[in-house]
Amino acid sequence: MKKQIKRLLSLAIVLSLFLTMMTGCSSTDSKEASPPAENPKDSSAETPAGNSSDKVLLVVSFGTSYNDNRELSIGGVENALQKAYPDYEVRRAFTSQIIIDKLKERDNIEIDNVTEAMDRLVADGIKEVVIQPTHVMSGYEYDDVVNEVNPYKDKFESFKIGKTLLSSDADYKEAISVVTEETKSYDTEGTAIIFMGHGTEHEANSTYAKLQQFFTDAGHSNYFIGTVEATPSLDDIVALVKESGAKKVVLLPFMIVAGDHANNDMAGDEDDSWKSTFEAEGFETEIVLKGLGQYEGIQNLIVKHAGETIAE
Repeated sequence: MKKQIKRLLSLAIVLSLFLTMMTGCSSTDSKEASPPAENPKDSSAETPAGNSSDKVLLVVSFGTSYNDNRELSIGGVENALQKAYPDYEVRRAFTSQIIIDKLKERDNIEIDNVTEAMDRLVADGIKEVVIQPTHVMSGYEYDDVVNEVNPYKDKFESFKIGKTLLSSDADYKEAISVVTEETKSYDTEGTAIIFMGHGTEHEANSTYAKLQQFFTDAGHSNYFIGTVEATPSLDDIVALVKESGAKKVVLLPFMIVAGDHANNDMAGDEDDSWKSTFEAEGFETEIVLKGLGQYEGIQNLIVKHAGETIAE
């Protein structure tokens, strides 16, 4: 009798252990069969196509401390480039250290200068680099960019530098077409439409005379372009507008950004501003603070230049 009881107890223990093992296996199998819970942090950390690439399109601009205009113009160009070339990561660099320092101190916004941007590309192991300037012409600023980036060319598998906005006669024609279309609502009888360029002592200042000729050749005899720091000067433009018989002037910047020059030298209330000068001469004056970079057609022209450089 005692032997039978011991056997029954032994069987009960074995059966209990067996059931426990089966339950554990069932639980484990159930967990492994279930899909893992989505981790929102991992999901949001995924880099979009183009930003995970080892190819970078470095957009180099002079820069501006006018935040709204910066994102509408320089940001507009950069966004157009990113949309056109999604395989490239678009990065930003400014050439003006004064603007970079001002943005850091005033707004805690950090933007690389050209050397810092190039060093970062090397450190990040980027293999293909296209440097696309947003400068209007190939003047001193563009020369400085080329001189600053060229020492890095052997550090990449592919290294290319794009052209400035106005690099061929076709560019001039396209730019004239864009700005006259963008300003056609101001193009009325007795109105002179005047663009203010920066101007330079560089031989590239001939760009402005060439632009004027393209305006005239295209039949836009009431369009004028002058410069802040070179020729044609403000006095030159005032004389031409008087000669045209216009009674009203519309002032716009022929610069990528409507920044300091546009807001102060062109549209400011000081006696020597373009606005004040034309008003003192008896002209009705209208101001348009819109940089070239805000025009879709100008963005497309820069996108075209980048594409030509990529395809080389």
